[in-house]
Amino acid sequence: MHNKTITELSAGLEAGDFSSVELTQTYLDRIHSLDKQVNSFITVTPEIALEQAKNADAQRAAGNAGLLNGIPLAQKDIFCTKGVRTSCGSKMLDPFVSPYDATTITKFNDSGAVMLGKTNMDEFAMGSSNETSWYGTVKNPWNQETVPGGSSGGSAAAVAARLAPASTGTDTGGSIRQPASFCGITGLKPTYGRVSRYGMIAFASSLDQAGPMTRTAEDAALMLNVMAGHDLRDSTSVDEAVPDYTANLNDSLEGLKVGLPKEFFSEGLNDDVAKVIESAVKEYEKMGAVIKEISLPTSNLAVPTYYIIAPSECSSNLSRMDGVRFGHRCEDPKDLNDLYIRSRGEGFGPEVKRRILVGTYALSEGFYDAYYVKAQKTRRLITNDFNQAFDDVDVIMGPAAPSTAFKIGELTDDPITMYLSDIYTIAVNLAGLPGMSIPAGFVNNMPVGLQLIGKHFAESKLLNVAHQFQKETDWHLKAPESFK
Repeated sequence: MHNKTITELSAGLEAGDFSSVELTQTYLDRIHSLDKQVNSFITVTPEIALEQAKNADAQRAAGNAGLLNGIPLAQKDIFCTKGVRTSCGSKMLDPFVSPYDATTITKFNDSGAVMLGKTNMDEFAMGSSNETSWYGTVKNPWNQETVPGGSSGGSAAAVAARLAPASTGTDTGGSIRQPASFCGITGLKPTYGRVSRYGMIAFASSLDQAGPMTRTAEDAALMLNVMAGHDLRDSTSVDEAVPDYTANLNDSLEGLKVGLPKEFFSEGLNDDVAKVIESAVKEYEKMGAVIKEISLPTSNLAVPTYYIIAPSECSSNLSRMDGVRFGHRCEDPKDLNDLYIRSRGEGFGPEVKRRILVGTYALSEGFYDAYYVKAQKTRRLITNDFNQAFDDVDVIMGPAAPSTAFKIGELTDDPITMYLSDIYTIAVNLAGLPGMSIPAGFVNNMPVGLQLIGKHFAESKLLNVAHQFQKETDWHLKAPESFK
């Protein structure tokens, strides 16, 4: 059962081939026996999962099955979950048990889905390798000496290792798409505001967006059908009608106009990765797509712009983690100042501290206009480049990452090079656009992801483009040898 997609599992449940309890137990057994190899879960919730599965079976028997009735899922440990530890991968929140559910969790509960547990992640979603988690590094199922990508590395590894048929992730600068690329799965970052951020612990509020991580585009469409929608509790949520994302999956790609940004195929892109991406683009040509070179002239400014805006927002958001309002509290503080200093010093890891310091500096008096305001102006230029490109093309394609997964520890002492692993994804977040990574091939037995970028709220088009590719190829069906 563990090799089936959500679509196949739903059909099996409906036909009575197996129950949700049987299906859930299968995945719990796999997590118990195999997750020690990859460390993809922080918290496993067998009691909750089996109770939800039992309820899902009862609902199906009564003819009240929801959209994902009885389907086991993994949730990134950034979503507040009532009665369950929600740690954000940090010592700072290790003891925190949420008193409420995030909107995303509520939506999945209402759909009849089953929660297997909470997945490992870079601390407070800050990282590109899942090496900053207080709970230890997540390992890539394809090669356990390499990283799975980050920050949603636990979610990606769990799906790739067939420990869950799908999972949730969050994407601030590529944290769904880059690990999806490294782990050979499908990952979708929706348009900013498409999925509620209520109850999703904030890193950078103007960039964070939740999305599905699955094996196929069809499964991602099913997940997004549940996740998307306006939420009055989230001021950044957009009141836009939610279509059925499965409705247009089989539309023809004849005449589809595809843009290839020349800046994405220049220095810095691994030659073998470039060949995989070029081969994938040729597959689209066979399906009737028209390929056109385009330019995104300010894309080279995306990384420095992001690393002003994101740390600034993280500095503000994490100010509440002080040992008084939220988070780890040091023992026997001498005074209030000592309480703040030691609680934050003990609770946060090095990468989080680095970004808080950068953000606090950028927002400080005398530097706010020079850094933060200028970065926001540059962000507008980047958005304008995309808008202009979409006057001529329907979809933009390119690599999701400049290389395949790198070795664990290889870049831990080189944060600048680590930041550049998101060089092709960051601009999409700055512009608030939807983006996907889908499996497109392998280099030295390691997965390569093709990135698809669409217009605002064009998730249906991206899912259609991805699904048609997956009907013609089988890269998304490949599984790591140790987890088949």
